[in-house]
Amino acid sequence: MSSEGLVLATAVGLFAIGSVGALLHRHPVAMLMSIEVMLNAANLLIVLGARVRGLADAESAALIVLVLAAAEAVIGLGLALALFRRKLVPDIDEAAEVRG
Repeated sequence: MSSEGLVLATAVGLFAIGSVGALLHRHPVAMLMSIEVMLNAANLLIVLGARVRGLADAESAALIVLVLAAAEAVIGLGLALALFRRKLVPDIDEAAEVRG
């Protein structure tokens, strides 16, 4: 298997693991970690496509995705922490039922 095929298989595997984790976990931190794995798989595919086509611009797009993923993690963890401090509810399903 070529190195591009190996990277492609790794990215698809990472995306599958991340999507299964995002669907199965109910804890917000675990869901955020799964989404981060999915975003890293997308970055891997962006960089692979740039390498195959010989483009240098795609690496900057991957860097932008990394910055957005970091911002998403900060905002998501802040919301999860605020929800836990307010109602002590670590589960997403229970948090949807909390009013007030």
